[in-house]
Amino acid sequence: MNTPPPLPIPSGASASSADQSVGPPSQPPDESRRPAACEAVASSQEVKARTAELLRLYHQTRDPALRNRLVELNLGLVRKEAHHWRNQCNEGYDDLMQIGCLGLIQAIERFDITRGLAFSSFAMPYIRGEIQHYLRDKSPTMRIPRRWATLQRQAKKVVNQLRQQLGRPPSEAEVREALQLTEENWQEMKLALQNSFLLSLDAPIQCEEDSLSLGDTVPDERYRSFQLAEEDRIRLQNALAKLEKRTRTILEFVFFYDLTQKETAERLGISAVTVSRQVKKGLERLAKILNQEIF
Repeated sequence: MNTPPPLPIPSGASASSADQSVGPPSQPPDESRRPAACEAVASSQEVKARTAELLRLYHQTRDPALRNRLVELNLGLVRKEAHHWRNQCNEGYDDLMQIGCLGLIQAIERFDITRGLAFSSFAMPYIRGEIQHYLRDKSPTMRIPRRWATLQRQAKKVVNQLRQQLGRPPSEAEVREALQLTEENWQEMKLALQNSFLLSLDAPIQCEEDSLSLGDTVPDERYRSFQLAEEDRIRLQNALAKLEKRTRTILEFVFFYDLTQKETAERLGISAVTVSRQVKKGLERLAKILNQEIF
């Protein structure tokens, strides 16, 4: 029995393409193999829709249970911001999550559903701001260069790794070698760390005779000014005591009790002219006494 002749191949087409054309038809894509990205988008849309619904209910009822549910639905916003700041500070991830949730609650309380804004866009500045305020309040008073701060964080990680590998606390040389630092850079980093800590004014200072605190060695300009004023007051009282009683009384009425010369004259039963002369005489006498004490 004779076999049928092969089908003719159109000009410009290869044999491989002809083989493909006669093969079985391609199967339609399986819907069960939908990409995970599509599922994530769908899940995100569901969260947004559920959040909008709960926000409307919460602003009508102010039910704490609804607010808690809103926090649970939008914890992903807090996680995103906490992960960002976790690599830039020494605070724990759990602490950052708690602080970020406070910002999320503020956003829930202040969100206006009538403005048509996306809640996620509205909430992120509150979450970020609350974490930044927390880190700013926790930051040291003395700020060191970022390079040294980064090296200090890296050194802590290296110390923990070497402790697990060696079964003992690593030496400074081992940590320095792991960080690939020179001796000079290592000492500079240690000095920067020491300078970032505050010293207490009550910290004791070793002294051969008396025990002193750091605050005792720091001059206080306000106390010095008070001390000088107190010394001047004592000197003035001593100088007034050397004046005649009548002159001293007139000066006290005019300068200590802030009376006018006319009021002083009426109280003492003398003329205002006499008071003026006694004031001038008393001031000249005081100046002479005080200058004698100084020189």
